[in-house]
Amino acid sequence: MSGKVQRLTVDLSSFPDMVVIYLGMRVNALAGVKTLLGLGPQIKNSVQQKPDGLLLHENFIMSLIPLHLGMRQYWRDFDALEAWSRSAPHREWWRNFLRSSGGTGFWHEAYFMRGGMEAVYDDVPVPLGFGQFAPLQRARGPMFSARNRAKLAGDPLAAVVEEAELYGADSGR
Repeated sequence: MSGKVQRLTVDLSSFPDMVVIYLGMRVNALAGVKTLLGLGPQIKNSVQQKPDGLLLHENFIMSLIPLHLGMRQYWRDFDALEAWSRSAPHREWWRNFLRSSGGTGFWHEAYFMRGGMEAVYDDVPVPLGFGQFAPLQRARGPMFSARNRAKLAGDPLAAVVEEAELYGADSGR
């Protein structure tokens, strides 16, 4: 006996500036297992602190071989997401990763309620998501910041690591 399917939808009118961001960390080398698993409790603790603007955080497994874990987050707006990404503990995580990926690769893809999308893939050896069908290019110059990649109004907040610090004289190329 089957009944009619119960269909539900959501009213997102209270979230006109919502951003949905998918993030992932992929193990590229054996040392990456320790790096990835070491971040798990830190991320859990950070989410439990209820950062301003974070509406929901969900974890998922992308693959077991290679180990590749992901998260999906819903943010009230990009300004809240950007401010959190520049504050502790995220700032420290990102600085440490940019100094050494610890045998991992990191990526994110962001989708904006008002339109637009952007992504970055750092030390990810195989194309994911947009990178499977759209041309990849270096995240330099105007493509260095998420705000610029998404073509959002306003100046980006100061980067955790400035492009010139990361790339030196090769900055912007």
